[in-house]
Amino acid sequence: MADAARAARLADRIKVVVAQALERRVKDPRLGFVTITDARVTNDLQHATLYYTVFGTAEEQESTRAALESAKGVLRSEVGRNITARLTPTLTFVPDEIPVNASHLEEVLRAAKEKDAEVAAQAAGATWAAGEDPYRKPAEEDDESSADR
Repeated sequence: MADAARAARLADRIKVVVAQALERRVKDPRLGFVTITDARVTNDLQHATLYYTVFGTAEEQESTRAALESAKGVLRSEVGRNITARLTPTLTFVPDEIPVNASHLEEVLRAAKEKDAEVAAQAAGATWAAGEDPYRKPAEEDDESSADR
């Protein structure tokens, strides 16, 4: 078993090698604006998972996924030439969901801001239901309790 630090260093190196190979070596027209965002390698250095994002429509994203799958052999051979490991890890490409999650979070925050603005607008002209100070004072309680006796 390799240590986690070595796996992290290898993952960083694989990320750079794959990104450079996609830019220079793979000439597939289906590859659009692909960005390799992260890479993770198992501690035994046998499997590498590469996370990517694609700028474009759902159809372009699907064609990019197919292009990455078809170029997997070329990319793996590039990785094998450029790393110092006994075995070349298998490559798995996974679409990165961070941009989708970030846009959803932005929508939720925008909706919350609009609701806050609505509440602030309603509160601007509001008055107290029981006056400004609806709580009984201790002095008033003593006066009322002595009057009831």
